[in-house]
Amino acid sequence: MEQATGQVWLVGAGPGDPDLLTVRAARLIAAADVVVHDGLVDARTLALVPANAQRISVAKKRDRHTMAQEDINALLVRLAREGHSVVRLKGGDPFVFGRGGEELQACRAANVPCAVVPGVSAALGCAAEAGLPLTHRDFASAVTFVAGTCQGLRQQDWRGLAGPGRTLVVYMGVTTAAMIAEKLMADGVSPDTPVAVLERGTLPGRRALRTLLAGLGPMVDRMQVASPAVLVVGKVAALAEAEDVIGGLAGEMLASTGVGAW
Repeated sequence: MEQATGQVWLVGAGPGDPDLLTVRAARLIAAADVVVHDGLVDARTLALVPANAQRISVAKKRDRHTMAQEDINALLVRLAREGHSVVRLKGGDPFVFGRGGEELQACRAANVPCAVVPGVSAALGCAAEAGLPLTHRDFASAVTFVAGTCQGLRQQDWRGLAGPGRTLVVYMGVTTAAMIAEKLMADGVSPDTPVAVLERGTLPGRRALRTLLAGLGPMVDRMQVASPAVLVVGKVAALAEAEDVIGGLAGEMLASTGVGAW
């Protein structure tokens, strides 16, 4: 008798804290046969995986991938065809810079049942932790998410994505922070625009730092900011509960206004 095909679940693990898992995500993790997880998934979340379930790490780091995306796609298909209930566990939300769309396409092409369970995205979770509203009636009625990778910087036209009435959230932008600031200013964003850097999201050791756009690159270097982190550009950043780090050109600009920070 032919073995019945299993199921793939693309599950968002949220921004770190397991308390931010959805009820459905927690239930599926606890019932999984196999959990294929990213490196950003917190150990406390992985503790919910049944002891008899198989865990497979496909962690990605800058310039070093445990497994290529095409191989991950093939792995999910193979495991499901073997009859397993497979949870593909991703930090944040599967469809926000999580490559969930590619994995869903691969499952569909192979006629493997696949469903998506949304998670709290890094932008939403980190901002909430820092008390930073991404929209506000007085400051921003639009939000844009972009990837801060070198490829994204070359290919995207960022004019109009940040500035009055808008909030820009940059994922994966720590190592390119100086380039991001230069590009935004070249595309017309004011150098004195507030920027918040939200490091480690909702995880232990998290930090929220703030500066002006002109001082973003030096601040990231000075404070030794490390991934994972998101950058929030816009007036709403002034509302965050964050440590102000003003120096260099940003400090000179702020001093010239004759007012205190924010």
